[in-house]
Amino acid sequence: MLYRFQIELSDVDRGIYESLDFRVSQHPSETAPYLLSRVLAYTLSYQQGLEFSPTGLGDPDAAALRLQGLNGNIDLWIEIGNPSARKLHKASKAAKQVQVYTYKNPEILLTEMQNNEIHRREQIQIFAFEEKFLDQLEEILDKSNRWSILHQQGQLDITSPTTAIMGAVKSYAHV
Repeated sequence: MLYRFQIELSDVDRGIYESLDFRVSQHPSETAPYLLSRVLAYTLSYQQGLEFSPTGLGDPDAAALRLQGLNGNIDLWIEIGNPSARKLHKASKAAKQVQVYTYKNPEILLTEMQNNEIHRREQIQIFAFEEKFLDQLEEILDKSNRWSILHQQGQLDITSPTTAIMGAVKSYAHV
């Protein structure tokens, strides 16, 4: 299924105020929390040139989102969920910066990272969404979504034409 998102972004923490208009295709095996985490990751890490993986979820070795630098290198590699230590190791070697946005228990991911060899693991940024927050977003998810998102001090306020939802994105210290 293809979803359209028109988002008025006010990311106070990063000083970014943008009108975003993009489409996201949901893979048949993709859950709503995964899809919503991809959308929020795109929004919260937005920079000019950030893109969803061109191969979609069909390539398990590709980044969920990425930002390519001018020289063709990957400046930002973003993963969703709880990626394996092997994938994080590969990402950290391939990109200048790695971020993970998870909708799952972040403690599992942190333990996996501590117990395995991961290149520059202390530089990987981990962000987690609350399950209840994503459940509320799923209730308003439509084929065409018009949202206003305010991000300030880890708090997310998402307003649609009919609903206002508040949640948090928690940042975890480097392991």
